[in-house]
Amino acid sequence: MVQWTAEERAAIQGVFAKLDYESVGIESLTRCLVVYPWTQRYFGGFGNLYNAEAIMSNPKIAAHGIVVLQGLEKALKNMDNIKKTFTALSELHSEKLQVDPGNFQLLADCLTVVIARRMGTDFTPDIQAAWQKFISVVISALRRQYY
Repeated sequence: MVQWTAEERAAIQGVFAKLDYESVGIESLTRCLVVYPWTQRYFGGFGNLYNAEAIMSNPKIAAHGIVVLQGLEKALKNMDNIKKTFTALSELHSEKLQVDPGNFQLLADCLTVVIARRMGTDFTPDIQAAWQKFISVVISALRRQYY
């Protein structure tokens, strides 16, 4: 079980308090799909993903970006039991969607870049460390079903 300090909890909550789910979600997912184009194979039913502009204007990508952030918010609300909270999501991505688990880290990295860019100097080393710990726990929970 992961131990969270009061400062880490506050830092992660502070990041979420500053997130505009709609814009951060689409920017993060778009960045992932453009920088790592092989990840597009999991979004075959989403329509036109031929270039960055098409991805950025795709309403299904925008909606899924929000879903990703809502999932992270669920983890935030259940920080003391993220693995249990994400059991069904891990099973879905592993068994039904067959997503390569390495892609969770790619999307997390893109999300972190977007957050850091938007928060600027407010994304201090301590806040980033807490955020990275949180993201690592989430990724571990998502990968759980794969093993």
